[in-house]
Amino acid sequence: MARLPPATRESVPKGHQEAFDKLVKSMGEVPVYGPSSVLMHVPKARLLQDGLNNYLRTESCLPKKTLELAMLVMAREMDCQYIWHAHAASARNEGVRDSVVDSLRDRKELPALLPDEAAVVCYAREFFKRHYVGSGTFQLAMEQFGRQGVVELGLLLGMYCTLALLINSFDTDMPSDRTEPLLPL
Repeated sequence: MARLPPATRESVPKGHQEAFDKLVKSMGEVPVYGPSSVLMHVPKARLLQDGLNNYLRTESCLPKKTLELAMLVMAREMDCQYIWHAHAASARNEGVRDSVVDSLRDRKELPALLPDEAAVVCYAREFFKRHYVGSGTFQLAMEQFGRQGVVELGLLLGMYCTLALLINSFDTDMPSDRTEPLLPL
């Protein structure tokens, strides 16, 4: 059960009503689950987060497959059910093989990865396990994605880690239309 009720215009901080109205107008309603349900309590922050998210999702030099795989690795490392649910099917649709998605979900040995997949998985796992990316892993990512791509990969992982923190801390509800199995925790 979510730890916060849905935000209302009256419940947001003073000076945030205009941002709240803008978001509700663009979305059609106040979100009741996921990171948006938490961020709506501080609408100005939600607008700023939306800017970075929109850039990474629509203007990044990284292929959609790479973005989706990075989100899945982060979701698994952070045990974030909501982000896993939101991106597992998308990752499959963008070309991440079922065997990779299922192995990540179940924390099983991964099948042989393509070089771009290996760069993403190694980079993200190494960071989340060691809180540091070693020179070999960093170089592998640079060779696959270049300077801009590695910066954007780091931004994506960090942004989705922030979202996972909000989702897991505030125990947001899951949508009822789940199509992917939940992460075994």
